[in-house]
Amino acid sequence: MRFEHLIEVNDANNPAVVALSVEQLWQGLMLRVEAPQRFLEHIEQVTILERGGDWVLREVDFGQFIVRDRISLVLNSAIRFETEANAQHPGGTLAITLESPEEGHLFLRFVYDTTVPEPGPGAGEGEIDYAAYLKAAYRQMDIDMMRQIREWAVLGQLS
Repeated sequence: MRFEHLIEVNDANNPAVVALSVEQLWQGLMLRVEAPQRFLEHIEQVTILERGGDWVLREVDFGQFIVRDRISLVLNSAIRFETEANAQHPGGTLAITLESPEEGHLFLRFVYDTTVPEPGPGAGEGEIDYAAYLKAAYRQMDIDMMRQIREWAVLGQLS
């Protein structure tokens, strides 16, 4: 399954939305890398296994299972999570890209690639569309993350 969506971070035409700088947004995204439990309460522990100038290898303990992510970073521009497959998790990737198509506008593009199959054209009546459920969950998680980053920025907790 491939799923892609955009979240508008800054809209120059809407003064009611507090604008974030690229640096503030990046700081918030780095919290998703370094401390994802601040966004997902069911994470029990995060261990940074290795770190380089533009990458991080971590393990995330969800209690029932552990996933290992290799995260590639392009400063103030993009983050790519590559989750290894294991017995409890099928693995996959998430790419988050910062986009600014014009002055005053800032977006986050999320692209998920997983092994979850899309229902085919002949999918049976009453079959559970797991892909649709997962897409909705991913979208909501990303919206919640953006809301939390904006709140921290307003409170002065992101430099």
